[in-house]
Amino acid sequence: MIQAIAITQDNKKDVYINLSELDLTQYKWCWIDFNMPTDQEIVELNRYFHFHPLAVEDCVHRLQRPKLDYYDDFTFFVTHVINAEDYSKEEIDFFVGCNYVVSFHYQNFDQINQVWNKLISSENVKDWDQYHCFYEVLDKIVDQYFPIIYKIEDELNEIENNTGAKSMEFLLEELFELRHQLLTLRHTVNPMRDLLYRMLNSQHLEGIKKKVPYFSDIYDHLLKLSEMVESNREITNDIRDSYISVNSHQANQVMKILTIITSVFAPLTFIAGIYGMNFANMPELGWKYGYLVSLVIMGIIALLMFIWFKRKEWF
Repeated sequence: MIQAIAITQDNKKDVYINLSELDLTQYKWCWIDFNMPTDQEIVELNRYFHFHPLAVEDCVHRLQRPKLDYYDDFTFFVTHVINAEDYSKEEIDFFVGCNYVVSFHYQNFDQINQVWNKLISSENVKDWDQYHCFYEVLDKIVDQYFPIIYKIEDELNEIENNTGAKSMEFLLEELFELRHQLLTLRHTVNPMRDLLYRMLNSQHLEGIKKKVPYFSDIYDHLLKLSEMVESNREITNDIRDSYISVNSHQANQVMKILTIITSVFAPLTFIAGIYGMNFANMPELGWKYGYLVSLVIMGIIALLMFIWFKRKEWF
C-alpha cells in the first residue's frame, strides 16, 4: 500500500494514495510510505523516483545491517525494529532527498502509524521537514527498545533472587535464553548507535545539521541502551558462573561423602576378603571367638577412620 502526505508552501496538508497524482515540485516536502508493497508498487517506486538499483535491492532483500549510503540526490538509511514478542528483527528503510522522505517496510509498524497520525493531526507543521519526519520515526523505533531490555532485566532479577522454587536446570535454560535475547539486542543496538554516530558526524547531511539536538538525543538513548545491554550480559555471566560454582560445590560434596564411605569400607573389605578365601589351614576359622573379634576389629577401624575424617573437617 502506498500513502503520501504532502506539505504545501503555506503548511497545508494534502494526502495521496496514488503516486502518479503527486507532483513533488508543487510542495515544500512530502512523506511517501510504502507499507507491505507489492511487486507492482516497487516498480512504481523505481519509475517515480529513479533510485539507484543497489538501494532498491537492499530494500527488497531485507535484514541488511543498519547503515547509511550516500547517493547523488538522496541518502539511503537502513534501520531495525525489534519484535517484543519473539525478539525477531524487521527492517524499515528510508530514502531522504531534498524535499521528500520515503519509508519502505514489509510489516505494519506502530512507529510509522504513530508518526503518521501525529503529522495528520498536527495543526502546526511549519517546523516539520523531511528530516524531522525521519527523526520522529527513528525516535519511536529506538524508544521501543527500552521496554524490551527492561523486561530482560526483570527476568534476570527473578533468576538472581530465586528462592529455590525453580530448579537449577530450569534457571540455567532461562539464563541462556536471556543471553540469546541480549545478543540479538546487541546486534541491533550497536549498529544503530554507529549509524547515528555517522549521521551526526557526516559532512554530507546538511538537513541533519539543522536537527542535531534531536538526533543527538536519539544517539544518547542508543549509548544508554548499549551500556545496558553490555551490563546485563555481564550480569548473566556472573549468574551463570555462580550457578556453575554452586553446582560444582554440590558435586564436590557428593564426591567427598562417597570418598569417605569408600575409605571406611576399604579396610573392612580387605579383612573380609582375607577370611573369605576359605583356605584349609586358617587357624582363626576354628577359633570360637574369631567371628566376634573380626567384627570388633572392623568396628574399631571404622570408628578410628570416622574420628580421623572428623578432625580433618571432611564433614
